[in-house]
Amino acid sequence: MNTRAFTTSLILAALAVAMVLSYISSRETELISEYGNSTPVVVAKEDIKELEVIDDRKVQLVNVPAKFQMPGHFKSVEDLYNTIAAVPIKAGEQITAPRVTYPGAQSGLSRQISIGKRALSIQVTEGQSVSRLLKPGDRVDVLALVDYAAGKKEKLKVKTVLQDVLILSTGLYVTNSIPLVNLKSENDSRQMKLNNYTNYNTVTLELTPFEVQNMVFMMSAGNGIYLSLRNNDDKNIERIKATRLFDVLGEDAAEAKTYFAEQGAQNTRRGAASGGN
Repeated sequence: MNTRAFTTSLILAALAVAMVLSYISSRETELISEYGNSTPVVVAKEDIKELEVIDDRKVQLVNVPAKFQMPGHFKSVEDLYNTIAAVPIKAGEQITAPRVTYPGAQSGLSRQISIGKRALSIQVTEGQSVSRLLKPGDRVDVLALVDYAAGKKEKLKVKTVLQDVLILSTGLYVTNSIPLVNLKSENDSRQMKLNNYTNYNTVTLELTPFEVQNMVFMMSAGNGIYLSLRNNDDKNIERIKATRLFDVLGEDAAEAKTYFAEQGAQNTRRGAASGGN
């Protein structure tokens, strides 16, 4: 074997590799100088339809030179959790802020309703809605005044008919503070500022289909629906019996019972007298 020739070939190969690396490095420096460093941007992995929920299955990160990064681009997939496509987005297209929106009145309420649940709006006043300090994402108990005896005070009842109910919206205001089905991240500073919003006359609740029927019945046949605000972390369901006048009076209930008994007896005598005439 010709050791000298082999050594010469090896040296020439090393020089060639060095020259190629030098050229590549030089071109890389020129390209970086002209187009900027490559950094990750979020692009659509597949076609995304308008008003379709965006999650990590539909997007991916790719490296793009700074010059080709679109204004308002996203740098991480997590930034797009809980968002909705405002316009159709083609596969491979960079996703930018103007192309997405957050769940709200414009994007529709249906995407915020849990599977198997329904949304139902109820009319409220300040007295029925904790001075209209309720906001989307709060949880409430629902109380109803039940009158099944044509206004007889001793027969009236107040009943807690539902507990730990999620508020989807107040008026037309919806916020992405509500957990969305199959989405992974919690919201952040993008939440709508609703602390001072009290200009609403309806509250929309998330209910089961059977609870919707009960609420519609109570709204049409009852005598008032009241919402009681609870801590969002309080998941206890209390066994609460209905409240009657005698429960409110407590130790004075005997006097009221005597009064109503006397009234009933008088009405009976009047009825008998009228029938005799």
